[in-house]
Amino acid sequence: MSDDSISNNTTDLPTTDLPVHWPIGRAPTHPGELFREILDEQADLSVSEAARRMDVSRQSLHAVLRGESAVTAEMALRFGRLVGGNPELYVQMQAKRDLWEAERKLQATLDAIAPRRR
Repeated sequence: MSDDSISNNTTDLPTTDLPVHWPIGRAPTHPGELFREILDEQADLSVSEAARRMDVSRQSLHAVLRGESAVTAEMALRFGRLVGGNPELYVQMQAKRDLWEAERKLQATLDAIAPRRR
C-alpha cells in the first residue's frame, strides 16, 4: 500500500453517536481539572513553571487547579497559549459549571417564577 492511498482525513473514521442526558446528575467538570491533567500528563510542567510562563501567580493558578477560582477569559487565553489548547473550550466549561452552580443555589427562587405564557 502506498502512502498516497492512506487517508489522514478523520471524517473517514466511523462515528458513534452517544446519547447525552441532561442534566447529567453531577456538576460539570471544572476546567481547572482539565488544566491539571494537561499540565501533569501532557505538558510535563510544574505549577510553578506553568505560572511563571503564564505570568500569573502560583497561588492564582493553584486556586484554578483546585476548582476554587473560576477560569477567566484571561486565564483561558494564557493557558491556551502555554499548552496549545482552545481557550473557548475552557471558557465554555466554566460557563456550564457556573450555570449549574447558580441553578442549584437559586432553585427555590426559580421554581417560584411563573414563566411567560404566549
